[in-house]
Amino acid sequence: MADGRANNGGHKNAGRKSKAEEQKLIERLSPLDDIAFEALEKGLKQNQNWAVKLYFEYKFGKAKEFKEVEVTKVKRKIGYGPTD
Repeated sequence: MADGRANNGGHKNAGRKSKAEEQKLIERLSPLDDIAFEALEKGLKQNQNWAVKLYFEYKFGKAKEFKEVEVTKVKRKIGYGPTD
């Protein structure tokens, strides 16, 4: 590549983990499912903000973030040549 990206060295840990690695992690975490759901249930019953947010984000999807941007256009007169 002309911009040198091919020679940047990269990182050995960069990028997405392989499916096999993801599957191993899922298998390791699966025995903890009941404990995790109990903790979430306890957090919901105690009105913990993190638990309510987590529940709704997984149940209904994460809310889209909207940003209101106001743009004002400024015109400038730039004169070329002699001024009188």
